[in-house]
Amino acid sequence: MPLRRCPCGTGLPLDECCGRLHEGTLAAATAEQLMRSRYSAFALGHIAYLLETWHPDTRPRALDLDPAVRWTGLEVLATTGGGLLGAEGTVQFRAHYVTGGRTGVQQETSRFVREGGRWRYLDGVSLP
Repeated sequence: MPLRRCPCGTGLPLDECCGRLHEGTLAAATAEQLMRSRYSAFALGHIAYLLETWHPDTRPRALDLDPAVRWTGLEVLATTGGGLLGAEGTVQFRAHYVTGGRTGVQQETSRFVREGGRWRYLDGVSLP
């Protein structure tokens, strides 16, 4: 049986990429890695991981994912900061999806902060 590729677009098998973060055996080393793992969590329906990696100041009490949305691809367009030793960073991305037979794109600049040694999603600004 072929290995399942990670939805985040690295080309790696899921269990060698974002799967390790979702399982908690590895923490994201950079803001981009956290953003990619969160995209994969949206694609795979891992609500608990999404909430866990959301900064407590902006995290919703609950999160409902639309089962009609199928995430089909991720493009990382730019990153600022968010490196191995950074405390904050941004990642601009374009996420492609299909819903109701129509394709769509969500483009956003997301902000991340490192708190207690772990990267957290703080907030994002949607782009046209």
